[in-house]
Amino acid sequence: MRRMSTEGLAQARDKMAAGGVHPQAVDVFTHYYQQLESGETGMIAEADVEPMEAPPKLGELEVTADEARAALDATAIIRLNGGLGTSMGMDRAKSLLEVRDGRTFLDIIAGQVSNLRTAYGARLPLLFMNSFRTRDDTLEALSAYPDLAVDGLPLDFLQNREPKLRTDDLTPVKWPADPSLEWCPPGHGDLYTALHVSGVLQALVERGFRYASVSNSDNLGAVPSAEIAGWFAGSGAPYAAEVCRRTPADIKGGYLVVRRSDGRLVLRETAQTPPADVEEANDITRHRYFHTNNLWFDLFALAEAMQRTSGVLGLPLIRNVKTVDPGDAGSPEVVQIESAMGAAVEIFDKATAVEVDRSRFLPVKTTNDLLVLRSNVYEIGADCTLHAVGEAPRVDLDGSYYKLIDDFDRRFAAGAPSLVRADSLTVRGDWTFGADVQVVGAAVLEDAGTPSRVQDGATVGRG
Repeated sequence: MRRMSTEGLAQARDKMAAGGVHPQAVDVFTHYYQQLESGETGMIAEADVEPMEAPPKLGELEVTADEARAALDATAIIRLNGGLGTSMGMDRAKSLLEVRDGRTFLDIIAGQVSNLRTAYGARLPLLFMNSFRTRDDTLEALSAYPDLAVDGLPLDFLQNREPKLRTDDLTPVKWPADPSLEWCPPGHGDLYTALHVSGVLQALVERGFRYASVSNSDNLGAVPSAEIAGWFAGSGAPYAAEVCRRTPADIKGGYLVVRRSDGRLVLRETAQTPPADVEEANDITRHRYFHTNNLWFDLFALAEAMQRTSGVLGLPLIRNVKTVDPGDAGSPEVVQIESAMGAAVEIFDKATAVEVDRSRFLPVKTTNDLLVLRSNVYEIGADCTLHAVGEAPRVDLDGSYYKLIDDFDRRFAAGAPSLVRADSLTVRGDWTFGADVQVVGAAVLEDAGTPSRVQDGATVGRG
């Protein structure tokens, strides 16, 4: 294995160089490859960590209007936009999905930023980290906003890419049926490398920007916050994570813990939890806060860290095993070397966190989430901010008929049903919804065995 995997590293480096990947990104890949080769799994044992103490709460922060305005003017907004929405059957940027009234995620994000610029007189540049698959469609959509670019900064920068590796010998996989599937992104931990090698980090610093606010483009709740910006600037911390209280629905995903050996905050993802520790990891009374994937960092501190580490920050490894073709379970098994951007919390001295309301965590990962977002549970204000009218219900649509966006849209062609009085909606089987449907209480539609329809104006469930 040692000889074969050494050959695998050479092959992978050659493939990346031929593919135009920046040499520093190749060095980062090499760092992780050597960890993978040595048997590193990235696991974080429960015995090595303690729960994080309660952080300050948004809403209880003491920030003056002047402090908030000054901090926001020194802040850049970064949205991670590399996802294709393949789990929903898409082949373009997920952020191009319509949310409502003909507006996409990109339209709403652009509106949020534009309104904040006006309200605070802030420069507030908006940058998207695209993948090689999402860049063209995204930039074409953003061309509708000619005033969005700021101070000559680009609207986007590219996430790096790396080869998928065969699990048997760690050589780059070959897949002639679709060579593009031989590549994968290095996880969103690549944010820091991509900022650096693209020159965007330096450009931001040179133009007087000090802070970055980062979130996923499918999370419309993560509106740029002047209050958090002011608090973060005043804290002097190099990094801050936005966290929420965990509920029984939040046992998957990353959360912050304190490493016993040095007292640093550390991100532990589900994939980094040893099987023997799963029960304790899922105990929401012990580990009370999950990471929303909204974070803030000091651009100066990142530039210093990149210089100090020669561009290899050394975020914890995530070993992700998949098939080379996600849609073909019989295709060769591969390892994708990844890292999480939230894991940078352990790189910086005196990193911190702030507890935010769940209104700042509205990710759309499935059509279940999309239906809630399109429903009357949410309103979109003139400032493009989402406001919850009621508590979001749990939605569980039959994956055989609603998982893919085209199938989903066809069955809700008359619009999303009213969910403002719903506790939950469970749909089994093939149901098409008419116009002005009301869902009330805990509603269940059972599989009728044949395609069925909820008639216009019908009420599903009981109050």
